[in-house]
Amino acid sequence: MINHSPTCIYCEQSDQNIPLISFQLQGIQHWICPQHLPILIHQPARLADKLPDLERITPAEGQA
Repeated sequence: MINHSPTCIYCEQSDQNIPLISFQLQGIQHWICPQHLPILIHQPARLADKLPDLERITPAEGQA
């Protein structure tokens, strides 16, 4: 059994180095660190290459 440590989808740091926040998209669990959470909220298209269909998500209001 392979045990993969969770990593930030943006910077790929593991939970051994930095706190991670867990979220789900399309039934799949992902993690992001607090430093990069604003990208997920305000610029989700920047993560489109890492998360499926993320380019369709509207950024938080006033952050287009």
